Amino acid sequence: MAHIGFLGLGDMGQVIIPRLIAAGHEVTGWNRSPGKDQDLKALGMKVGENPASVARNSDFVFSIVTNSAAVKEIALGTDGVIHGISNEAIYLDMSTIEPEVSREVHSAFKSAGKTMVDAPISGSPVTIEQGKASLMVGGDEDVFPRIEKVLLDIGAKATYIGTSGLATQAKLSINSLLMIEVIAFGEAVALAEKGGVNRKVMVNAILNSVAASPVLGYRGPFILEGKMPAKPLADVAVQQKDMTLVLEQGRRLSMALPIASSANDIMNICRGMGLGHQDFVVAHKAYLRMGGITS
Repeated sequence: MAHIGFLGLGDMGQVIIPRLIAAGHEVTGWNRSPGKDQDLKALGMKVGENPASVARNSDFVFSIVTNSAAVKEIALGTDGVIHGISNEAIYLDMSTIEPEVSREVHSAFKSAGKTMVDAPISGSPVTIEQGKASLMVGGDEDVFPRIEKVLLDIGAKATYIGTSGLATQAKLSINSLLMIEVIAFGEAVALAEKGGVNRKVMVNAILNSVAASPVLGYRGPFILEGKMPAKPLADVAVQQKDMTLVLEQGRRLSMALPIASSANDIMNICRGMGLGHQDFVVAHKAYLRMGGITS
């Protein structure tokens, strides 16, 4: 059993923390805004006062928050992790942010004689609950054996990617591929519908073809009548935040990303059509409208 601090009780924290508790760990959580801890407290999670106080009594401290500014505040701010965590404990940030920010936080921790790694998770709440998510680690290689076991209490696989920021870099590429794949799925189904193929028949055909994938397996059926979840796994705005990070990396690295750029344009179209509040698989509906199909 380990003492684990967990910072960020949003949709991902809500499904990761129960897995840590079920694995026998003692978890203390904290969230920037109140009201997200009730269900987790019922499972046995304790609640901390601020990131520093949570870190003070933890062997491992995880964070998963919205953006780079939040990560820097949680990690390095006045009440940040760096001011509470011991030299023996490890801070793991799971957020999807710019690799440069991960490196900045890693460097600040290293200068203070403390340890930080980027440890983004690849998976949705669905795959995390199923135990099928995977985690990647960027940081000093000798840290990986010390954290691998606790990472495998969260997901099925844990992989050391390389030095600080490289796991976050890999996560952006994976997210780019995922978004492109889901949007291309919407395009393919809409094309078939325009040509007269029944939507349900086409979805089943794709899911039974060589083009099938895990993300299409659980997300694809959302486009069937009455199947779109009231609470999206990730709405258009959330996914576009990640795609914006991907495109910014392309700019920084002088790397052309024409397919990612096109996928981002489709998400702009979804928002322009008033579909931005739905899971981003709703791109299928945008394609239908552009094709003159309103049903």
